Amino acid sequence: MLDTNNIHPMEELKGHLRQILQVIPPESNIYYLDYPVYSNGGDLLIMKGTEAFFRDNDIHVLARYSVLDCPLSLKVPDGVTIVLQGGGNFGDLYPAHQKLRERMIAQHPNHRIVILPQTMFYKSDIELKKTAQVFNRHKDVHFFVRDTVSYEIAKKEFHQTHVYLSPDMAHQLWPLRATGKPHTEMLYFFRKDIEKTKNQNQYESVSDPEAVFKDWETVYNRVDRKIIRMTHSWLKTGKGRSFACWLWYKYSDRMVHTAIKEFSKYKTVTTSRLHGHILACLLDQPNVLLDNSYGKNSNYYAAWTKNNPAGRLEANKSGGTGKSGIPERSGSSNPASEPVQGSGTIVLSDGAAL
Repeated sequence: MLDTNNIHPMEELKGHLRQILQVIPPESNIYYLDYPVYSNGGDLLIMKGTEAFFRDNDIHVLARYSVLDCPLSLKVPDGVTIVLQGGGNFGDLYPAHQKLRERMIAQHPNHRIVILPQTMFYKSDIELKKTAQVFNRHKDVHFFVRDTVSYEIAKKEFHQTHVYLSPDMAHQLWPLRATGKPHTEMLYFFRKDIEKTKNQNQYESVSDPEAVFKDWETVYNRVDRKIIRMTHSWLKTGKGRSFACWLWYKYSDRMVHTAIKEFSKYKTVTTSRLHGHILACLLDQPNVLLDNSYGKNSNYYAAWTKNNPAGRLEANKSGGTGKSGIPERSGSSNPASEPVQGSGTIVLSDGAAL
């Protein structure tokens, strides 16, 4: 158990990640698979937290593959652990990533396989049963999940799998330092994809012309998207794969720095992105979290961040409106208007401190 006396809630969550060392001990040799090559800043934070965890604990990454360039029949040396990226894409919403996980399990029955903290969600019970059949044929899969709902499903369905409850890998980045003092009141950081809910419409209908609405796609620019397309092409074709991986790791450092710089402009963040919430918490920035379409955000908050005074969960689903047309919020009191910034630095893949 962690000693929680005089310890910041975010430091405590970072400490919880050390349980992963029970299955990937220091000095282990690993293959790291399914690192993200796209503009979702949340997944980039997970990747940077994961790499920091490897570096901080002397875990040796012998090879890295994304979903774009991982061979259909990957040959992994004996004694090497296969480690798969964490996140929120376990299930049938994002089939490419799920197929990669299941293929690795099916093809490597004698290797230890570790899936870093994930949220599970299946629209189809049939697809869940298919996944369970793959998992239940392997006796050395270690599955870390980010919330109690995922934990109960995995324990029930994956009989041969070792299942653990763990916070997100981005917590390894604690603490982050803001790039400057905030000068704008509020950032509305809302998702626009299949996980969007109607609840954020109350905020999006606000007529205040000074309201700032962003998502990852508007944090990043045309140059970022061009670099991503170019990296995609190189990885898919296999031409210059090593250079493409090197370039992406360098450039994704820049993209994480861009997100930190953007968030640092605001006194408060209201977000329906789980990693909008986590990034704000890493910066010790007051924030309000809205749920996503299937409860990922609220389940994560209940499991890990509810004790962090910087953030709180939006409790009012219907809601009236308050001053300036902003929906009134129920639950805990508003976060303080002035953020207390993180005092540490993050060392990214090129060794640069941000």
